[in-house]
Amino acid sequence: MLRAVRSVVHRRPQLATALTAAIADPVASAIPAREFSGRYVLPPIKGEPAFNYAPGSPERASLVDALKRVRSEVVEIPVVVGGERRYTGETVDQVMPSDHGHVIARVHLARPSDVSDAVAAAAKVRADWAELQPHHRAMVFRKAADILAGRERARVMATTMLGIGKTVWQAEIDASVEQIDFLRSAGNFAERVYAEQPDLHAKLSWNRMKYRGLEGYVAAISPFNFTAIGANLVASPAVMGNTVLWKPAPSAALGNWLTLETLEEAGMPAGVVNFLPSSPEVFQGALTHPTLAGLHFTGSTRTFSTIWRLIGDNLRGYHSYPRIVGETGGKNFHLIHPSADVTNAALQTVRAAFEYQGQKCSACSRLYVPRSLYRAPGGIREQILATAASLKMGQPDDLSTFMSAVIDKAAADRLRAAIEGARVGGPGTRVVLGGTVDTSRGYFVEPTVIETDDPLSPTMVNELFGPVLTVFEYDDTAAGWRWEDTLALVDRTSPYGLTGAVFARDRGALSTAETLLVNSVGNLYFNDKSTGAVVGEQPFGGARASGTNDKAGSYLNLLRWVSPQTIKETTVGITSVDYPHMQAE
Repeated sequence: MLRAVRSVVHRRPQLATALTAAIADPVASAIPAREFSGRYVLPPIKGEPAFNYAPGSPERASLVDALKRVRSEVVEIPVVVGGERRYTGETVDQVMPSDHGHVIARVHLARPSDVSDAVAAAAKVRADWAELQPHHRAMVFRKAADILAGRERARVMATTMLGIGKTVWQAEIDASVEQIDFLRSAGNFAERVYAEQPDLHAKLSWNRMKYRGLEGYVAAISPFNFTAIGANLVASPAVMGNTVLWKPAPSAALGNWLTLETLEEAGMPAGVVNFLPSSPEVFQGALTHPTLAGLHFTGSTRTFSTIWRLIGDNLRGYHSYPRIVGETGGKNFHLIHPSADVTNAALQTVRAAFEYQGQKCSACSRLYVPRSLYRAPGGIREQILATAASLKMGQPDDLSTFMSAVIDKAAADRLRAAIEGARVGGPGTRVVLGGTVDTSRGYFVEPTVIETDDPLSPTMVNELFGPVLTVFEYDDTAAGWRWEDTLALVDRTSPYGLTGAVFARDRGALSTAETLLVNSVGNLYFNDKSTGAVVGEQPFGGARASGTNDKAGSYLNLLRWVSPQTIKETTVGITSVDYPHMQAE
């Protein structure tokens, strides 16, 4: 071995000396780490399996204990700037939507000075974080995912269930499975971006691409309805070397706070992610600062449009054009073809419309049913109404409930107004199930089914974000009826373009739907419900009024958080400025 070491003396004398010393005395000698390097490939990942929480299972016992703990305490949630916890004294309470007299967290709100300090903190650590090798950044998120999959799984479930009104299964597929998948997959998606290099190379040169983080910070604004979305809005830009100012929804702060604590435990350096619960007016300082490099947003279409306008109005003041990525609202449909499996279509519709009280941006809120199937004995109408009427509504920590309360009073009042509007909307519109709103203890809205003869009635067109399903019965028995005409109606009814589902056994009908609905949705489902996109399986996002369709849950989203630099290196220089065609014959 020493002979092999001596053979490099003339080529790398310092390295050879270090190697020789290390072999002679491996304890006393240390080879400088930067003398060695490697190209690392992260281990592949598989989707996190979901627990069923069946009676007698250990996960059920852990969850019950965690729910009791979360109910019994009030967590003080600070602003976090550069790793410093700031208890500002300006607070709002996070209450249980199903029991709004019960406070589970006291959320300290950021002040304008905190936002300014966060901008400075992010700038201070930006270069060091960006220069960290990609696999080291990725492993922060991998470790956080493993913590959430293990020791903290029950707690993040409990904070999501009690904090934003999710039942067991809805919390499991969100705060556990989806959040873990987002965090674990971030590094692997990043590797796909970095691997994209020029294919063509001229003689005597080498071309390559460097993927730089954006020159500034990313503002991440997360919604109340998914714990996992907050994790993704932060992880996608941060894994690519960016720093983040994170504004969580105060009504969902407890689950997001646990995510932040887990990232810190996993090794996230102070200042990379700054946690700023705040009012829109205060956070506006982060959206107009000259070093804003990007916006990663999930929320309402109206809010997204307002922020986009704000950024546009301040465009000359930014150091670079901010990247704007947003996933917003939806008016998602189920469309049933006469050849459909009736029971599957009916039950999938109930799940898509009423799980998590319809508070998913992908929830089904408009249903198109053929007359030949709708009112037949045992048909779709009968199955939907009977199943929806049987759904148990109650407290989320009652593990037998199917649905709980909507997020707050404003949501309940908005839904009450829409339902009452349908009651008096004319003879062609009728409430045929539910419609009761009770806010005495929690913000409870019954699963509601509206039938309409007008496919452009308000509840067919406007996003409601609640457990309200409107049904339009199209006449497939009429002379001259064409499937293509029904598809055209679905396409033009709503300004949104997020998700939709088509139910049919007829393969030709599915093929035609895929063609004619090409711009109608970003996620199209065949014989499955419009909700439940899985990280890495169904990259999620829509266009039109539903956002920028940058596909969370795939490497495509991460492309928005880098600024590529092309590098060409020539190995042999030129000796003349003339070209061959300039020579004389």
